[in-house]
Amino acid sequence: MSEAVLDRFQIFGGSSLIGDVSISGAKNSILKLMAVTLMAPGKYKLQNVPDIADVTMMGELLVSLGCEVKHDTLKCEVEIIVPEKLGHRAEYQFVRKLRASINALGPLVARLGRAEVALPGGDAIGSRGLDFHTRGLVELGAETTNEHGYIIASAPKGLKGARVELDFPSVGATENIMTAAVLAKGRTILENAAREPDLIDIGNFLIKMGADIEGLGTPTITINGVSELHPVDHAAIPDRVVTGTWAFAAAITQGDISIHGARPSDLELPLDKLVAAGAVVTTIADGIRVKMSRRPSSIDVSTLPYPGFPTDLQPFAITLNAIADGSALVTENVFEGRFMFVNELLRLGAKIRVDGHHASITGIQNLSSAPVVASDIRAGAGLVLAGLVADGTTFVEGAFHVDRGYPKFAEQLRALGADVTRVP
Repeated sequence: MSEAVLDRFQIFGGSSLIGDVSISGAKNSILKLMAVTLMAPGKYKLQNVPDIADVTMMGELLVSLGCEVKHDTLKCEVEIIVPEKLGHRAEYQFVRKLRASINALGPLVARLGRAEVALPGGDAIGSRGLDFHTRGLVELGAETTNEHGYIIASAPKGLKGARVELDFPSVGATENIMTAAVLAKGRTILENAAREPDLIDIGNFLIKMGADIEGLGTPTITINGVSELHPVDHAAIPDRVVTGTWAFAAAITQGDISIHGARPSDLELPLDKLVAAGAVVTTIADGIRVKMSRRPSSIDVSTLPYPGFPTDLQPFAITLNAIADGSALVTENVFEGRFMFVNELLRLGAKIRVDGHHASITGIQNLSSAPVVASDIRAGAGLVLAGLVADGTTFVEGAFHVDRGYPKFAEQLRALGADVTRVP
C-alpha cells in the first residue's frame, strides 16, 4: 500500500480562512469527457484539467483499452490518442476505485457494438443502481446482462433511436444513454433527463464532435443519430462542487475567500443558503467572494438533483449547522449513505440526530478535536473544515479520498491561513 493512501490530515483548530483560491475544471465533467473520447479515433486535447487522482485512474482505464494518455499537470491538459482498434472490456482492476468508469459503457457499445464494464467502485455514499443505465440501453436495442461482476452490453446490429424515460434524473444514466444514442440510427427522445452543468458540458463536447443534440439543460433531450464523430479539443467547465466547498469554508470559519474562475450561476441555491446563514456573497470580475463576519445562522437544506441543492455539498451544510446559531434539518434525497459522515462529526462533539434520510442538527459554539476517518471525497473535505473550527488538534484519516476531488487541498488551506499538514 502506498504512503499516499496511508496519509492523514493534521489540523490545528481556530483558523479563519482568508485569501484567494482558483477553481480548476470540474471532476464530474473531465472524467466523463475522457470517456467520451472513446467514441471516435484520433487525437484529443482536454484543457482545464484538475490535478486529482481520479484523472490518473481514468487515464489508466483508457490506456487499458488501447489509448495513449498524457497528463500535463503544469498546463492542466490531458492529451488522448484513441486508436482505430479499441478494446471493449474495462477490467475490474481499473474500475474498482472509480464510479465514473461506468461512463465507458455507452461510448463502447455505441462504437463497437459490445461493452464489458466491471461494476464500479468509488465513494461509500450509498447504492447507485445501474438499472437506469441498462434499461435505457435496452430501449435503444442493446442486450444487457450482469455476469461475474461485469455489465455486458451488446448490439451487433447497432442501436436504434427510441423514446426513453428515466424514473429518476440520474446524471450517469443520462450521460450513458445520450452517448449511446448519438451513434444510433434515428431519433432518441430522453425524458426526465438530468440537467447538471457537467452534463451540459459533455453534451456540448459531443456537439463539437459532430453530434446532433437539442435540449441540454432541460428535462427533455433530443438526439438525432449521426454516422460518425471526429476528435476535438475542449476545455472543461469550472468545478461547482469545489467552488461550493470554498464558499462554505469561508462561512464555517468566519473567513473571507475570493474564489476565482467560479461560475455563480451554477450554484444559485447553495449561495442563497449561505446568504441566509449570514454570509455576504458578492460577484467579482472572475468569480465570487464569500465573507462571514459572525457565527453562522442555521439553515435547513434538502438535497435534490440540479437545480436543487447538490448532494455533494451536503456534508458542508451539516458542518456549518454543527457550529451555527440555532437548529436545522438536513434532508438527503439522493444518496442514503451520505450520513456516514455524521458518525465522524459526532466524534467531534456535534449534536446531530439521524432519522432515516433526515438529520436534525443543534449548533454548538465550537467542536472538540478527535481522530476521525473520511469515507468519501466530500466527507473528507468536510471533516477537515470541521477540524478548523474544533479546539486542539484533529486528525482526518483517508487523505487519499480528498486527493480524488481536490487539487493540493492542504496547500490551498495553508495559503488561506490554516494550520493543516499531511502526515504519514
